[in-house]
Amino acid sequence: MVPVRDRLIVGLDLGSVAEAEKAVRDLDGLVDFFKIGYRLVFAGGLELARDLVADGKRVFLDMKLLDIDNTVAEGVESVAKTGVSMLTLHAYPKAMRAAVAAAQGSDLKLLGVTVLTSMDEADLKEAGYADSPAALVERRARQAREAGMDGVVCSAMEASAVRAVVGPDMAIVTPGIRPAGAERGDQKRVMTPADALAAGASHLVVARPILTAPDRRTAAAAILAEMETALQ
Repeated sequence: MVPVRDRLIVGLDLGSVAEAEKAVRDLDGLVDFFKIGYRLVFAGGLELARDLVADGKRVFLDMKLLDIDNTVAEGVESVAKTGVSMLTLHAYPKAMRAAVAAAQGSDLKLLGVTVLTSMDEADLKEAGYADSPAALVERRARQAREAGMDGVVCSAMEASAVRAVVGPDMAIVTPGIRPAGAERGDQKRVMTPADALAAGASHLVVARPILTAPDRRTAAAAILAEMETALQ
């Protein structure tokens, strides 16, 4: 059984390294797994990622890579050298196969992003997809499993169906987690922490409900307590 604190990833969706470092300090001893995405990467977040790794923290680098096979492979090789724990790429079969080959021999876990949690059926249709979000998520989860990926990223609303596709061992990382009563923001397919775990998620990504809380430690502790109860 994976400990509860290893299942909570706090998204450092902040505009500067200084703000991110303060969030890490605020949660010290309570949370040690952090997501760094585009916003922070372009503000110095890659150096912060290396510092966090050196400090014994784990980092989920959410870069959603997608490019020609050779470029994806070279990017994955570079990321693996930083010591981060997880890296995302869009779940396109060729890109995933190239990434898996490039990550061999490293500890880097590769996650295929299925359908963004900010997108619904109308958004997919506008982008040229005929599938519903659920159908596209299942297809991409199956392709991720076949490519040898370590896990997928999907809405918790699809976690149960994805778990049935990928089996018990692959990671299912679910953003768009909102405790009961929290604002949805720009997320359209959301779920509470307890419901997400019950649906089959292995890791929960939480950002705004913790970062914008009056007391970040209290907010994070409440989410961890809810997760603990759900797992029991």
